[in-house]
Amino acid sequence: MKLWKAVAIVFAGYFLFFTLYVTIELTKPINISEDTEVYIPRGATFSSIAKTFKEKGIIRNETLFIIIGRIYGIERKARAGYYLFTKEMTVLDVIKKLLQGKILEYTITVVEGDSLYEIAEKLSKINPDFKDKLFQLAYDKAFLRSLQIDAPSLEGYLFPDTYNIPKGLDLEEIVRLMVKRFWDVYDSNLMKKTKKIGWTVNEVVTLASIIEKEAKLDEEKPLISAVYHNRLKLGMPLQADPTAIYGVKRYKDGVTKKDLRNPSPYNTYIIKGLPPGPIACPGLKSILAALNPAKVSYLYFVSRGDGTHEFSSDYKTHISAISQIRGSRVD
Repeated sequence: MKLWKAVAIVFAGYFLFFTLYVTIELTKPINISEDTEVYIPRGATFSSIAKTFKEKGIIRNETLFIIIGRIYGIERKARAGYYLFTKEMTVLDVIKKLLQGKILEYTITVVEGDSLYEIAEKLSKINPDFKDKLFQLAYDKAFLRSLQIDAPSLEGYLFPDTYNIPKGLDLEEIVRLMVKRFWDVYDSNLMKKTKKIGWTVNEVVTLASIIEKEAKLDEEKPLISAVYHNRLKLGMPLQADPTAIYGVKRYKDGVTKKDLRNPSPYNTYIIKGLPPGPIACPGLKSILAALNPAKVSYLYFVSRGDGTHEFSSDYKTHISAISQIRGSRVD
């Protein structure tokens, strides 16, 4: 009996020592003199992660880290990507960061109405090379087919949203992420509606992009959509100002009478029907408006200058509305 007590005491002593050792190792600051980034590739084993961390000075005891890591299941939970470790961190902080998958990410927000140009500018802040590369990808027919996009370019299909983009992700993967978001939104219900009205997805997105550039208020989008649907049915040119300057200059720079004569395949003052593709990235409300125009007879609209529009069903009323608006502005 005394022997068993002695063994138990020794075992308890070893256990206490081990527990104390583990606690000290987990709570000591990691062994780096400056903030350090470490990349964990896809498919990396936990042993290889531990080895990299030991080489970088993130951990001191590789074996202990592997044991603790496997207990917590880090090998199954750690995301691939770049991790930032600071010298104030402990090994326990490192384990928590891996378990939470807190990799370095860039936040990019694509705003409704952004064109490829604006999106390229935003992506260039991640990597300056992305600006030119985006335009190369945008018109790559094989790449577009792989994304199930039947359109002249990526324009209109990089869905407006806020994206957290892991550091190290290449541009093709980023684009696929944005286009996936588009197809998540353009679901089976929207596809049914598209087929019901006899349009293609590209035609819907093209009209939606024009609505997005024209409308300031969501409640006016179905009315603006109705104007364009009515014009298309009558064979009238759409005469949408934003189409006249697409690919020439930015919409915020304004549209001149000279711009309206711009010989572009997108200029709906020159061409009849819809342009060959979108002129910007529309949001869901503009897509829904393109699919569901208001049941009105309007053929014209003019801006009041305050974000709203005056709608008319005939040219005479439209001219009168323009005169009244211009007169009130002068007053």
